[in-house]
Amino acid sequence: MKKIVLLASAFALLFLNSCSNKKEEKEEKVSYVVTNAAQIDTTFTKEYVSQIRSVKNIELRAQEKGYLQNIYVDEGQFVTTGQVLFKIMPKVYEAELLRAQAEAKAAEIEWQNAKNLADKNIVSKNEQAIAQAKFDRAKAEVALAKLHLSFTEIRAPFSGTIDRIPKKLGSLIDEGELLTSLSDNSKVYAYFNVTEPEYLDYQTNIKGRGSNTVTLVLANNQPFKYKGKVEVIESEFNNETGNIAFRASFPNSDKLLKNGQTGKVQLTVPLRNALVIPQKSTYEIQDKQYVFVVDAKNVVQSREVTITGALPDLYVVNGGITASDKIILEGVQKAKDNDKITYTFQKPEDVLAHLRLKAE
Repeated sequence: MKKIVLLASAFALLFLNSCSNKKEEKEEKVSYVVTNAAQIDTTFTKEYVSQIRSVKNIELRAQEKGYLQNIYVDEGQFVTTGQVLFKIMPKVYEAELLRAQAEAKAAEIEWQNAKNLADKNIVSKNEQAIAQAKFDRAKAEVALAKLHLSFTEIRAPFSGTIDRIPKKLGSLIDEGELLTSLSDNSKVYAYFNVTEPEYLDYQTNIKGRGSNTVTLVLANNQPFKYKGKVEVIESEFNNETGNIAFRASFPNSDKLLKNGQTGKVQLTVPLRNALVIPQKSTYEIQDKQYVFVVDAKNVVQSREVTITGALPDLYVVNGGITASDKIILEGVQKAKDNDKITYTFQKPEDVLAHLRLKAE
């Protein structure tokens, strides 16, 4: 019986050793290709979320209280400078103007009489001066009444497109109440936020920062057909985000862009001695990127890398690895921490030669 147990144990050991050997042989057959990160001079296009604003966009509000008597335009209509848009019932202001004009006429007559009498030394010059002051005040009241009457007509201060009109005919309008908005979309601004390091690089590396021409990618992921230019940088950083706003202007003769749209501004930045790795050499865990680094003993260890930008087939990194580190290029999905591997080494320049991006 003992002999049978011993024989069974021996067969089990032989079977386990056989399985282990087969497993090792299988692992040894895994093909790994290893390379280094490359240092190249190239250009990097970075995207920034942007808010689009019309070159002119204002709210039109009532300057007098009254009933909305006329609406001469419709929502979305293009209007020209000086065009009448709304009219608030002017009867009260017309009456005030007539009263002011009558009072001014009476004051003028008094002043003229006082002047004639003063010229004949019948009354003093002081009485003439008092009459003159009353006449001047009456003329000021006329001017003020005319101004109030003019406020009953709301005109377009510039050419543009009318927005929504919330009030309807006959509505009682309070002073300062919103009637509509007016936008001049012949040119638009795209505002986008830049980090402090990027701002410093942009401002201090004028020769090496590239062109200030930018591309606008619209919400449908299509590029806007006109290029824009970075024209303005705001004067202060946002204390909460640590960013500063850039402003790029875009021509908009087709009126495709409207105030309030969103998009992405693409800014092309030159990179000198940028450290790049193939995208396929990385893997992702919880929004973090990792590579497998092979040490001097051919043992694999995962390492997190800091990605600062993406190029065709490549990532730009500025932390986690150096140009001398060997990383797994082929076989990433099969590798595990602490695996001891065999590999073939491929030069970084040869790797780049088979990618879409070529070093400049």
